[in-house]
Amino acid sequence: MAKGPVAKNVDEYLEPLPADVQEMLGKLRKTIKSALPGAEELISYAIPGYKVNGIPVIYFAAFKNHCSLVPVGKDIVAALGDKLAPWTIKGYTLHFTVDNPLPTTLVKEILKMRLATNKATEAARKTKRAPRS
Repeated sequence: MAKGPVAKNVDEYLEPLPADVQEMLGKLRKTIKSALPGAEELISYAIPGYKVNGIPVIYFAAFKNHCSLVPVGKDIVAALGDKLAPWTIKGYTLHFTVDNPLPTTLVKEILKMRLATNKATEAARKTKRAPRS
């Protein structure tokens, strides 16, 4: 990841990266934006992220030897199982490279699962806040 001041937006984040990484993350960005229409695109934790209804859904980041998609929780890892075998998973992070990028279909599947998790979490919070009679 580029050192120095934190990028103000995703274009600024991508600009200093090598051309092949820019291209790969640009495709990932387009996939995310098409799968999450109306999502808020932002820089948070110094990396690009996307929120739906004010709730974080997904982030991506570039590092020297790999890129990351965050968060990919244990529930998603368990549900997708062997589909994730070609990539490294560290905690809640899926690592990928230019030589082994994430397919669009997999990214969309992860996003769909993240949205479902967010909806379930928000519903549970609302239930806890509901007044008892």
